Amino acid sequence: MNADGSAPINLTKHPESDFFPTWSPDGKKLAFVSERDGNREIYVMNADGSNQTRLTENDSSDEWPA
Repeated sequence: MNADGSAPINLTKHPESDFFPTWSPDGKKLAFVSERDGNREIYVMNADGSNQTRLTENDSSDEWPA
């Protein structure tokens, strides 16, 4: 979105919940939490929404990427 909050764009485009986004230190990637695989796992993607990759895979919830 623009700095004033206008023109937001959905980067994940997934029907399940995606939340807790955080920027990488270099601003090139976003880490986020998603329930798309049945429980909360941490994913990373490029800043344009491409190359979404799951980083965690376990039975408990993974949250708050940093």
